[in-house]
Amino acid sequence: MEEYNRRTFIKKSILGGTGALVSSSFLYNSHAQNIIKNENTIIKRKLGKTGIELPIVSYGVMRADSPALLTAALEKGIVHFDTAHTYQGGNNEEMIGEVFKDIPRDSIVLSTKIKPEEIDRNTGEIGPATTKEVFLERLDTSLKRLKTDYVDILYVHALSSRNAVLHPELLEAVKLAKKQGKARHVGVSTHKNEPEVIKAVIESGVYEVVLTAINFKQDHYKEMKSAIADAANVGIGIVAMKTMAGGFHDRERTKPINCKAALKFVLQDENVTTSIPGITNFDQLNMNASINYDLTMTEQEKIDLVLEDKLEGGLYCQGCESCKKHCTKSLPIPEIMRAYMYTYGYNDSKKAHELLMSLNLNDNPCSDCKNCSVSCAKNFNVTKKITDVMRLTKVPTEFLS
Repeated sequence: MEEYNRRTFIKKSILGGTGALVSSSFLYNSHAQNIIKNENTIIKRKLGKTGIELPIVSYGVMRADSPALLTAALEKGIVHFDTAHTYQGGNNEEMIGEVFKDIPRDSIVLSTKIKPEEIDRNTGEIGPATTKEVFLERLDTSLKRLKTDYVDILYVHALSSRNAVLHPELLEAVKLAKKQGKARHVGVSTHKNEPEVIKAVIESGVYEVVLTAINFKQDHYKEMKSAIADAANVGIGIVAMKTMAGGFHDRERTKPINCKAALKFVLQDENVTTSIPGITNFDQLNMNASINYDLTMTEQEKIDLVLEDKLEGGLYCQGCESCKKHCTKSLPIPEIMRAYMYTYGYNDSKKAHELLMSLNLNDNPCSDCKNCSVSCAKNFNVTKKITDVMRLTKVPTEFLS
């Protein structure tokens, strides 16, 4: 009998065996009865119990620096724009605020993310420097940049453990933000240990939305679907990110992932309300926006994903942390691998530099290890990737793009 592992699950899902990926006539459960679809209508889903209805493709503004792109997205029916307090040193929020300052506030949905003051990169635990006062001060700064009195969704950013999700200071901060009218709804974002984080969000009874990494390259994709279904069952809205798994299979960017297929794959799960793919040019905008009108997977797209799933390595680190127990230095390998993806997949060396500098490591932490004991679930050459990307720490910020 064939072992029913993640790859088998993905293959059968795409090619039609389990029903996780089926044609455009897939059955809608109680969480997706609101979906509207025809040749001329944008597909929309409700964001849990928030009452917000969104097109299935939204806009991740993180790497965008063109106001014209945001305006064009709005004209194409995209209404949800996602940013964060730290993106582009605050310039990202400022650009959004300038673009939308003269349009009716209720015609768009804005979300921003604020990272706790102190997170242990290895354990995911929140440090004592994190306070509700600092969190709310950062929110005030973000609102000023965005030129608005409130955000529709406020995320506590980059949480990766149950304890972090349930941290008293953070829970108090988001409850105060809602009470003060500065956030209509609150949630968390997560890049790793996603099922644990999602379960903790359910347990919290406070958070209403989860922004989570999810894509066809995750070994724990089946577990992800289960956790997402549990969240949807209690009315928590799910927003997807990292859907394109880094965009490329190689650092030279010669082997692209079929990004349209990868995005459609995630959105076939009716419990996922919307996605926030990064959009930095008009070709990407047109491709992503087209999915809002047609979610049907073509036969070629199904084949591409099955073939691409078989490829070893790649740029996307799923944050499983199986590597960390083997590292004699306890390096924050998932974070370094994420910086590697930013550099070679997203072509965003500035964001990678920002992340690497926050880790407080020397520019070649692997240099004095004769033999690397780390084993990667995705067969990454971890030492080579770390040595490669850590060179960025020696480059002045003004030389980065």
